[in-house]
Amino acid sequence: MAESIFPADFLWGGAIAANQAEGAYLEGGKGITTVDMIPHGKDRMAVKLGVEKRFALRDDEFYPSHGAIDFYHRYKEDIALMAEMGFTVFRTSIAWSRIFPNGDEQQPNAAGIAFYRDLFSECKKHGIEPLVTLCHFDVPMHLVREYGSWRSRKMVDFFTHYARTCFEAFDGLVKYWLTFNEINIMLHSPFSGAGLVFEKDDNKEQVKYQAAHHELVASALATKIAHEVNPENQVGCMLAGGNFYPYSCKPEDVWAALEKDRENLFFIDVQARGAYPSYARRLFKEKGIVVEMEPGDSEILKDTVDFVSFSYYASRCASADMNDNNSNAANIVKSLKNPYIEASEWGWGIDPLGLRITMNMMYDRYQKPLFLVENGLGAKDVVNEQGEINDDYRISYLREHIKAMGEAIEDGIPVMGYTSWGCIDLVSASTGEMSKRYGFVYVDRDDQGNGTLARTRKKSFHWYKKVIASNGMDLD
Repeated sequence: MAESIFPADFLWGGAIAANQAEGAYLEGGKGITTVDMIPHGKDRMAVKLGVEKRFALRDDEFYPSHGAIDFYHRYKEDIALMAEMGFTVFRTSIAWSRIFPNGDEQQPNAAGIAFYRDLFSECKKHGIEPLVTLCHFDVPMHLVREYGSWRSRKMVDFFTHYARTCFEAFDGLVKYWLTFNEINIMLHSPFSGAGLVFEKDDNKEQVKYQAAHHELVASALATKIAHEVNPENQVGCMLAGGNFYPYSCKPEDVWAALEKDRENLFFIDVQARGAYPSYARRLFKEKGIVVEMEPGDSEILKDTVDFVSFSYYASRCASADMNDNNSNAANIVKSLKNPYIEASEWGWGIDPLGLRITMNMMYDRYQKPLFLVENGLGAKDVVNEQGEINDDYRISYLREHIKAMGEAIEDGIPVMGYTSWGCIDLVSASTGEMSKRYGFVYVDRDDQGNGTLARTRKKSFHWYKKVIASNGMDLD
């Protein structure tokens, strides 16, 4: 039999986030977070963008994160399903406010630490390596109210104290860590990305890039601490990935695409290379940004990540004439519609070759191992009369993207693993819907929070099990 192009130690699995899966939003001493304030429905986008300040819950709204899919109580059942598929890695996040309910305490919440110890121990029992994100779109609300979230330099100390607590409490259970999920999303969705809300006379760009600096310093310090606690720890950064294509070969369109790529890669340029990129100086000057730095910050930033992780759902298109009226707002990162590719039900372009392009670009740029930690198709699934979910469209999407990842490996790129997004159905971060499903496992819950929460294996469940068992050889 021919050898697989995937390395023998390649990590196969799936990914979720605490705020989209756990529910139990006030149980076990957990504090309220930013995502707990984001409603389903018409006001969702205004809250996510930080233009509508939400510091209190309302009785007339539904908040999907409060119950989610009840992973908090059902994680043993869910991890058993992942083990049945053959997962060797499971990406999840720690809810910061389960460990520090307010975010600025000295002593951690013992119940939160016990929960995650049990969760990670359950993974290890099944031979699954946890890949853990420290901050996945959930800042404790107390830090938003009291300090303005990442506007404040104080957040660096709160975050590094939280990070050290996690590295020490879960030492021996977790060795793969990510600092901030999709760190570049703070530019596009400031409240959901980084807990930022704006006053009417704010220079929003100034606020966002100052917050970015604080996160980048915190990430570098956390990386250093992780290596001090255990030299075996491996820490990655995490990019919302997907290249921008020029909409045409007009030079102005090519330049626009380059600028859009830089906007997203700015964060990873710092985290993977250890310094602000040369283009930042002009960017800041033109946007009227003055980033306040403390003495020693440039030294701190030299603690770079061990690997670069990223999400990839779709490629994007940019032109010099792009504006809010002609760009596709299906995804929070604005893009023009690409006429050469198909799109999902939610308007996201389906572009497997774009994944290979993105991976080659990133490895050329960073020369660090890559880890594809989110990839998948959000779609409406139908349960037929026999109780089956025949999601051939999802199998097709994943098959073509796994092939493209294999091509990138053949191109010479070291890739650590693959965790498809929402391996069990969860609440969509973009829309708050349950009906936008990604999983191999169907969860009986609707957009209003009704349903039994029963878990059902989809057709893709059995397909992915075969993919893993063959180390990516059997994709039929």
